[in-house]
Amino acid sequence: MADIVGILLAAGAATRFGSNKLLHPLSDGTPIAVASVRNLRAALPRVVAVIRPGAFELQELLRRESAEVTVCERAEEGMGTTLAHAVRASREAAGWVIALADMPFIRPETIRRVVERLTAGAAIVAPAWQGERGHPVGFAARFGGDLERLAGDAGARELLKGARTAVELVDTDDPGILRDIDRPEDLA
Repeated sequence: MADIVGILLAAGAATRFGSNKLLHPLSDGTPIAVASVRNLRAALPRVVAVIRPGAFELQELLRRESAEVTVCERAEEGMGTTLAHAVRASREAAGWVIALADMPFIRPETIRRVVERLTAGAAIVAPAWQGERGHPVGFAARFGGDLERLAGDAGARELLKGARTAVELVDTDDPGILRDIDRPEDLA
């Protein structure tokens, strides 16, 4: 049986940050995207990272972390388009754990718990902290076709709404599941 694949969405334009936020160093000097891929790789043996055209430095950094990097030529269309691209690049998977490259504070143990629930047969899994659903979100293989048809900037939001009863929340003490970096002040 195929394994669960981690998907790292790293193709955003970072317009609110003012520069390429995924290359911006955290307090320990690690670039944001590198911290995110390390957390995902700590929980999953295979990670597919999707980037935008021309992101050569990011591509090299992610490859050094043993991620399979794929370039989405239509990344400017939005997160749905890049997510569909990454799922097509790993369609043989038993499921996917979808993580955002601008969320470097998610603990590997949280990701492992999402993977465990998917492996145990859950359809869609997401961590929750203090009652709020966060990232990463795991999808069983049966949602592959739906994920491949995503387009534009909506990501999997509408798919999650439509399959609300299939979503299993895993309680966690990890506030990193809600902490994304959109602006420089989010690093404080």
